[in-house]
Amino acid sequence: MTTLSLRSPATRRAVRHYVEMWIAMGLGMAVLGPLVRLGFDAAGWSAVLDRTDWRAMIMATEMALPMAAWMRVRRHGWGSIAEMTVWMYVPFAVLLVPYWAGAISGGALMGIGHGLMGLAMAVVVHRHRHDH
Repeated sequence: MTTLSLRSPATRRAVRHYVEMWIAMGLGMAVLGPLVRLGFDAAGWSAVLDRTDWRAMIMATEMALPMAAWMRVRRHGWGSIAEMTVWMYVPFAVLLVPYWAGAISGGALMGIGHGLMGLAMAVVVHRHRHDH
């Protein structure tokens, strides 16, 4: 059994990497979000952004692109970047089924989706903590 200690250099690097990814994702939403809205408005597709299901996947993309770029800057391989990116989308993709069935609200889709995304990403970072 492995113990998780913040005194471990590998764990400290993994936590720093996790925080850096969330910063990149937040910047992506702040920068790409308005640009995406402008683009959709200019194309006459602004109604797409009124749909929570589409918005969730677009927002995941706005977060995934800068996160992937930051991982590349930090010299992660394309396989690791792809794995992390997939786990950013999986929670939303899974939650779309109950959302479409009317079992959860749009707010729940977004809130639970982001929470599960953070958890999934933390699991991936923990699994690869010695690679950072």
